[in-house]
Amino acid sequence: MNTIAEDARSDGFHCGRLECSALMKRVIFGIVCVVAIAWIYLLSGAGMTMDKMDMGGGKTMLMPQPSWTIGYTAVIFAMWTIMMVAMMLPTAAPAILRLAGFAEKHPAPMSAVWTAVFFTAGYLVVWTGFSALATLTQWALDSAHLLSATMAIRSEVAAGLLVGAAGLYQLSAVKLSCLRRCCSSVSFLAADQGGSPSAMVRQGMDYGISCLGCCWALMCLLFVVGVMNILWIAAITVWVLAEKTLPWRLHIARLAGVGLIGWGSIALVTAMY
Repeated sequence: MNTIAEDARSDGFHCGRLECSALMKRVIFGIVCVVAIAWIYLLSGAGMTMDKMDMGGGKTMLMPQPSWTIGYTAVIFAMWTIMMVAMMLPTAAPAILRLAGFAEKHPAPMSAVWTAVFFTAGYLVVWTGFSALATLTQWALDSAHLLSATMAIRSEVAAGLLVGAAGLYQLSAVKLSCLRRCCSSVSFLAADQGGSPSAMVRQGMDYGISCLGCCWALMCLLFVVGVMNILWIAAITVWVLAEKTLPWRLHIARLAGVGLIGWGSIALVTAMY
C-alpha cells in the first residue's frame, strides 16, 4: 500500500510542472465547466424569485417565501445540491486529478477520464445526501417561522449559538481527524485500484464522507447569513479550499474555530443586551 501511495504521489499529477497530458486536460476542463455552470446557476438566482412589496418613499420589503409545495421543495433541493457542487467540487479537484493521473500512468480497465467521472459521482452522492438534509432542515425552520425572507435565522440568540457551535466543532477532534484523512487522500485513493466503476464510486463516497465531516458545520453558517448569500458562499468555498490544500491547514481550521466562537459570543451578548 505504501508503495502504491508513493507511486501515486510521484506519478499522479504533474500539471504544475507542465507535464499535463491531453487526458488530464480533459479532466480539468470538465471540472471547470461543471463548477462554472453551478456558479452561473447560483448567480442567476438558483431558480428562485424574491418578490418585493413597495412600502412607499422608495422603500421595499421582501415578501415571505411561498408555501412548501412539492415544486418549491424540489427547487430548494436543487438549490442546495447545485450549491454543494459549486462549493465542494473545486476543493475535491486535487484529489480527482491525483486519482485520474494515477489511472493514466498505470494499466487499468478504465481511462483516466472515466475514473474521474465515477469518483466524482460518488463524491457528489454524499453531498446530495447532505443537500436533502439541509432541505429538510430549512423546511422545519421555515415551517416554525424561524427563517426570514432571506432564508436566515430570525433569532439573534439562535444565530449566535449556531455560530459558536460551528466554532467549537472546528476545534474538535472529529473535525481535525476528518481534515487529516481528507488531506491524506492519496494513500487511500491509491490503495484500491480495482478500476471498476463501483470501486471508483465507492472511493468517491469514502472521500466525500471525510469532506462532509470536515465541512458540514461551516455549511450550516448559511442559515445565519442567508442561504443564498453569494458572498458568504464564495467565502466559505475559499476557506474550505484553504483548509484542504495549504500546508498549515490545521492552523487555518483552528483559527476559523476561534474566530467563530468570538463572533458567536459577541452576537449573543449583543442579542441579550
